[in-house]
Amino acid sequence: MRAPRTHFEAAQANTCCELPASQKLEQLNQYPDFNNYLIFVLTKLKSEDEPTRSLSGLILKNNVKAHFQNFPNGVTDFIKSECLNNIGDSSPLIRATVGILITTIASKGELQNWPDLLPKLCSLLDSEDYNTCEGAFGALQKICEDSAEILDSDVLDRPLNIMIPKFLQFFKHSSPKIRSHAVACVNQFIISRTQALMLHIDSFIENLFALAGDEEPEVRKNVCRALVMLLEVRMDRLLPHMHNIVEYMLQRTQDQDENVALEACEFWLTLAEQPICKDVLIRHLPKLIPVLVNGMKYSDIDIILLKGDVEEDETIPDSEQDIRPRFHRSRTVAQQHDEDGIEEEEDDDDEIDDDDTISDWNLRKCSAAALDVLANVYRDELLPHILPLLKELLFHHEWVVKESGILVLGAIAEGCMQGMIPYLPELIPHLIQCLSDKKALVRSITCWTLSRYAHWVVSQPPDTYLKPLMTELLKRILDSNKRVQEAACSAFATLEEEACTELVPYLAYILDTLVFAFSKYQHKNLLILYDAIGTLADSVGHHLNKPEYIQMLMPPLIQKWNMLKDEDKDLFPLLECLSSVATALQSGFLPYCEPVYQRCVNLVQKTLAQAMLNNAQPDQYEAPDKDFMIVALDLLSGLAEGLGGNIEQLVARSNILTLMYQCMQDKMPEVRQSSFALLGDLTKACFQHVKPCIADFMPILGTNLNPEFISVCNNATWAIGEISIQMGIEMQPYIPMVLHQLVEIINRPNTPKTLLENTAITIGRLGYVCPQEVAPMLQQFIRPWCTSLRNIRDNEEKDSAFRGICTMISVNPSGVIQDFIFFCDAVASWINPKDDLRDMFCKILHGFKNQVGDENWRRFSDQFPLPLKERLAAFYGV
Repeated sequence: MRAPRTHFEAAQANTCCELPASQKLEQLNQYPDFNNYLIFVLTKLKSEDEPTRSLSGLILKNNVKAHFQNFPNGVTDFIKSECLNNIGDSSPLIRATVGILITTIASKGELQNWPDLLPKLCSLLDSEDYNTCEGAFGALQKICEDSAEILDSDVLDRPLNIMIPKFLQFFKHSSPKIRSHAVACVNQFIISRTQALMLHIDSFIENLFALAGDEEPEVRKNVCRALVMLLEVRMDRLLPHMHNIVEYMLQRTQDQDENVALEACEFWLTLAEQPICKDVLIRHLPKLIPVLVNGMKYSDIDIILLKGDVEEDETIPDSEQDIRPRFHRSRTVAQQHDEDGIEEEEDDDDEIDDDDTISDWNLRKCSAAALDVLANVYRDELLPHILPLLKELLFHHEWVVKESGILVLGAIAEGCMQGMIPYLPELIPHLIQCLSDKKALVRSITCWTLSRYAHWVVSQPPDTYLKPLMTELLKRILDSNKRVQEAACSAFATLEEEACTELVPYLAYILDTLVFAFSKYQHKNLLILYDAIGTLADSVGHHLNKPEYIQMLMPPLIQKWNMLKDEDKDLFPLLECLSSVATALQSGFLPYCEPVYQRCVNLVQKTLAQAMLNNAQPDQYEAPDKDFMIVALDLLSGLAEGLGGNIEQLVARSNILTLMYQCMQDKMPEVRQSSFALLGDLTKACFQHVKPCIADFMPILGTNLNPEFISVCNNATWAIGEISIQMGIEMQPYIPMVLHQLVEIINRPNTPKTLLENTAITIGRLGYVCPQEVAPMLQQFIRPWCTSLRNIRDNEEKDSAFRGICTMISVNPSGVIQDFIFFCDAVASWINPKDDLRDMFCKILHGFKNQVGDENWRRFSDQFPLPLKERLAAFYGV
């Protein structure tokens, strides 16, 4: 069968004889003179207009990138000499193009083969002709940006020893453009602490101070950037001048030029991360806080870009570039802990991103981020400087001012929470009112700020704040403005995470709103809506499993599911959402599971097939997007977890185990990670189908016990534990494949908590089913085993692991002698073990006590902390 036609062939067929431009260029590249012609147009053909000459240079630059190693020698030398001869062209555009061309050649590893380039450019800096000096400096700046590392290596004989002192001389040049180039060049070498710069650090800092008041914004911007980087790498050199630097940065943060102000504002963000911040800034806070707060107002240009005057835009379709790529977080199996619901995940959806679609980083965001980190440094000491300002802002009649006050309130939420508590009973109702402000930008920022106080809201009696907040937020989810919908949906997801089962009484009302939003939302917000629904399912769990809720929620989800094509990336968030819903609904998901299961298997199969084609013939077939397969595997895990034994028939009728065998050997760690999670879940749900494959799977699991890939290793470890429980004594032949790696992992320093806990549980489970094989190694792991399991909740996994350790102790009692105090502590971590497990503990504790005698036991137990002593006496009578 013939391979499918490529885009190129199709294009050729359509235009018969008109080749696409890119192909014409490919053909022209076959002529050795083509590149000579391009350089001629760029440098000599003065009759042509500048844009055409520049374009010719840019085409040549792309050829250099793609084909440089095939240029004939003569051509290469001619291009190089022409570049150097024309670096001082009278046109700034041509000078810049030549500079780009030079740096592209240089970055193709040619700095070694072009020994006269740097000396020549450096000597041109001394030219009387401004154009030559500026052109040479422009080229040097680009080379410093692109090739900073090689410039500071022995390969080139350390040219920086000459270049850096030379650049410093130009800080005082009469032309602002040249001064700016000079600072920008040196700036490239700060972060890497380049030796040549460190030798001249004092003269560099002195020269920077001399430029502090430069009239050229570009120079001021580069000075600010330099000071921000020096703060990170040479704080020692700045400290003596810190008072003046802070005063200077305060002025610059209010610079007329927004780019300068933004660079300067970064200074506060960087300073806040330094240990000395607290002492250095304390006396400047009265001036600094108002400046930051003032920077948090939308500028006029922001409002224009954000269409801040457009209140209703819900019917306008999204443009595709507004939709940021989402990253799927593959499943990692974690233990439940005493104090909290589940292993803490890095919470990264909480940043100040109320207007992420336009300018990604601006003065408003930077000021807000700086205030946020400073609130975390000073905690409640910041409030005396903030509260008086907040009073004026929050009730201001101009919406822009009021909006910035609400942003301030959100920015300080994390750091100043304790000190804010007395004001919240008054502030939260005010904010809930602001949710219906007539300006959309006020409504959207209020959603975000309220989400930052969700934890406090949930800690109060529900009728006081939770209920009114929820009611208003749900209205905002149906707002007629897309930005407000987005902010409300995100805020609601945060509220769901905090409130968990507190939401159960309102489920019908919540689902009503979320389902109605389906019919209302444009593309971008649909993706956020999936997230809010998935989070709801995670938060209320099995409470969602009621016929009337399922009736509301499932039809619109399945309708979207049927509309989306297999290659549509919108499947990702929908699959993630369905995965949470399936886990929550459990048997309630049964009527929907077959088509969902089938499609997931198809997605995995398609992706694997495409990957095989791509491996065999990379030029004919493009590589697949493996995210489709990863998300599908994760949804299958969700189905297995939710449906349990009910998934058995689906597995029986499909080739999922064959596909998993391939996925477990994929090069991509995330694919392996998700396939091991699925293996563990299928082992729990329908082991009869997994068992025939164990001989094939176990060696693969063994080779993946590599803590370099934490999540892969974690899921492989967990799956081995689940398999061992099902296999029982038949696990024996596989112990040598995995035990040594597991013991090594549990003894490694700095192993993350989740991996340690799963490793301990799996070692315990292996010891439970095959004590004779595992017990001889007891002494090598008993101490870290005990310390890693003392913090997790009583559950099935902990139960089987402790049964294993007790069985191993009875086989090899001497293995625990030296670390017996750790065992006692681990036993005491149980709240209520099952009766037979409690008997096992009792036997071991009393056995040890009888063996050493009362006197020794008393001496031994005197080392115990008091709570441990009391607990063991009360529960086990020792």
